[in-house]
Order: sequence, then C-alpha cells, then structure tokens
Amino acid sequence: MDLKGFERLGPCHWRLAPRGAMRVPVEIFADEALLQAMDDKVREQATNVATLPGIVRASYAMPDAHWGYGFPIGGVAAFDPDEGGVVSAGGVGFDVSCGVRCLLTGLPVEAILEVQEPLAEALFAAIPAGVGSTGQIRLSDSEMDAMLRGGARWAVAQGYGEAADLERIEEHGCMAGADPKAVSAQAKKRQREEMGTLGSGNHYLEVQRVAEIYDEATAAAFGLVRDQVVVSIHCGSRGLGHQIGTEYLKEMALAAKSYGIVLPDRELACAPITSPVGQRYLGAMRAAINCALANRQILTHLTRKVFAEFFTGLSLPLLYDVSHNTCKVETHEVDGRKRTLYVHRKGATRAFGPGHPELPEALRAVGQPVLIGGSMGTASYVLVGTRESEALAFSSACHGAGRAMSRQQALKRWQGREVVESLARRGVIVRSPSFRGVAEEAPEAYKDVSAVVDAADRAGLARKVAKLVPLVCIKG
Repeated sequence: MDLKGFERLGPCHWRLAPRGAMRVPVEIFADEALLQAMDDKVREQATNVATLPGIVRASYAMPDAHWGYGFPIGGVAAFDPDEGGVVSAGGVGFDVSCGVRCLLTGLPVEAILEVQEPLAEALFAAIPAGVGSTGQIRLSDSEMDAMLRGGARWAVAQGYGEAADLERIEEHGCMAGADPKAVSAQAKKRQREEMGTLGSGNHYLEVQRVAEIYDEATAAAFGLVRDQVVVSIHCGSRGLGHQIGTEYLKEMALAAKSYGIVLPDRELACAPITSPVGQRYLGAMRAAINCALANRQILTHLTRKVFAEFFTGLSLPLLYDVSHNTCKVETHEVDGRKRTLYVHRKGATRAFGPGHPELPEALRAVGQPVLIGGSMGTASYVLVGTRESEALAFSSACHGAGRAMSRQQALKRWQGREVVESLARRGVIVRSPSFRGVAEEAPEAYKDVSAVVDAADRAGLARKVAKLVPLVCIKG
C-alpha cells in the first residue's frame, strides 16, 4: 500500500486525514510491514466507506485487512441513525455472522495423540463439509422461521446442546429483532438442508493444543491450560446468509439514488437505517445471525457426540462464541457522550473490555474472549478485549490472518494433496472432501497470523492470552 498521506499515531496506528468527499478520517491498525503489504484496494475501500452518510469518528481497518466487497475485509464503521446513518449489506458481507466458537476438553495432548487418526475420521464422518454439503436436519417452513427467530436458543430447545452454552454466546445465543418475513423463499430454500454443516472456503473444525500462554490470569479465567486440548469451529450462515447479501445488495444499489446517496462504488450499496429497505435488511440480517448461531450450536452437539465415543463422560464446555460479519446496535461514547450506533464489522470481531454488562458474569472481570482463527494448519489465538479498544475502534479487533493472495492465485501455486501431505509431516491431520478447497486455503495463501495478532496487541485492540496449534483439521 502507498503510505503517502498517512500520519503515524502509534507503532501500529495510522491515520489518513479527510479530503474530498470523506466525512471522517481513515484509521488503520497495523505495523509498517503489514501496512505496506496491504493491497491499495484496502486504502481505496476504507476511503470510500469514509464518505457514507452518518458515519461516526472514522473508517477503520484491522491488521488483517484485505480487499473485500465494498468494505475491506477487516473494516469497521459505525453509523448514527439520527444523523442520516446508513446500513450497508456490503459492510456486513455475504457470510453473515461467520464466526468462531471454542470448546474446552480438559484433555492432555497425549490423550488426543493416542487416537488422532480415528478421531479425525470420526469427526470427518460426522461433520458434513464442502460446497453444497447437507446434513441430517430437514426444516419445515414453520421450523425454519422458528430457527431464524431463535438462533442457538432454538437449537438448544431441540436438544442440540445445553442451556449453559447460551451464556457463552454473543447475544446469549439469540439476536433480537430477527424478521423471518424479510428473508426470501430462495434464501430459506438454500438453507433447508444445510443446518449442521461446515460449508466450504475458510471454514473448519480444528482439534488444537494450547501451545503458549501469554497471560496466566486471563487464561485461567478462560479455562485454558498449556498442553491441554480445545476444539474450534469456524463457520457461518451458509447459503441463507449469502442469498440475503446478494438480494439486498441489489435492492440497496437500486434504491440509493432515491435516498440521495451518492455511491463511490456500487458495491457499497446501502440505505438509511430508518428507511423501509434498511429496516427489512436489518430484520433479514439478524435472522441470518441466528441461523449462524444455530448452525454452530448444532455442530457443537455433533462434535460432543464424537468425542463421547472416545472419552467417556467428557462434556466439552463452551469457552465463547464470537461472530464476524455483523451490524449490531451498540452504545459507545463519542466526544464525551453516549450514542446509539449501528456498528458494522466486516471480517472483524467485537472485543468488549472488562466490566462490560453484555459479558457473561464469569468473564466480566477480565473481558471478552476474542477468538482469532489462523490459516489452515497454522496457529490460532485467543485474545481478550481491552478497555482501550472502546476509544480506538468501537471495541473491535481483527478476526483472522487475512488473505495474502486470491484463491485463484493459490490454485496456480499449490496442489491440495501436497498441502495435506506436508501438514501430515508436521503432525497435522487434514480431512477434506476437496483437494481443490485445500489448495485454495493453503497456509501460505494467508498473512502471518502471529504478525497480525501482535499488531492488534500492540495497538491495544485486544491483548494476547494463548496460542493454539492444530492436531486435526476438518476442512470444508
């Protein structure tokens, strides 16, 4: 990225002053190496976001930022409805509420190594993965609407998990304001047989070893112990979320002119929060959030069943579940006063600091777990939200490593079978229905997740707690 015009505010904090149609500055959190490695589209897209009506404080980009649709992936922006603020389908993304949840096993790594191969096979057999994958659940029209309204709460009521899980999920497992009527018949059709499936792309289920502890007190509060095993699940709202994004982007692009909105990029399609199309999109998007929460809850249930086959009496309690790709109504302090804002996080994680009332009571004193997924076969991280991040970027942090090259570029460079064999030599067992999908997600196709996490830590967005390395990876 061209650094011309950027002012350095800190070791991992940069600012581009408003000019032209920009209403607010652009602020990027990255060290110099990460910033220079970002493609120029990140600067262009973050600048375009800064021109949207009602935007508050700044257009932000996280350390893992890269070129996205409309907003950069890793983009964060908040809008005030009382100042003509907008909601943007491009600012949420297609895989609405794609996210990560982490389960604790309490098992020493040696216990997993003894059953690593058969455990990998059992998980692969139980967790449907890949493009167009379908599960055993078939939802009727009424069941579909109940799931879209109820999220993980609906899933628990159906026997997929425990009520205690809900305390460790954002929004306690159910996003209020979901409107199944705002979701098209086509979106519901695409999801009818996809509940309890991983899907494709960068989605995964990993059995991981806690390799490093950076903050002993917080790790203890989270239940993380060095050389014990956890399970991470990364997936989202599947076909339903993608269809919602596709349909509302088209509708918003057509409607923007009638609301007097000048779009610097058609992909930034948006509508006033208070408009009929804005309200319908919010209802549909919240339904998609509930779909993703229900989906991860079902996958948790399937994972627990597999582990029970190998380890009698194991419960796999939930550490936390975080969502990316959302727009949520939150209260933040701006210029000394509390304001109700619609915070878009596109490939970014909410990172509330200690004392926040929305955190589970057991975690409130230390802050929110922030789950950062790495690229396939590399490390993932657990961070914790900080009080400082509220003022930095509306309590937001990065969500993963961030792509360094496109999927097409990765396909030209790697063969999936070779990637699987290479990871096996490093002790990581990968199971996937598609070698093509493995090649697209080759570890080297992503940025160095440790550099991304270090930048987030140094910037004050979130603090490092633990490093997780994979033993088994089920890949979509």
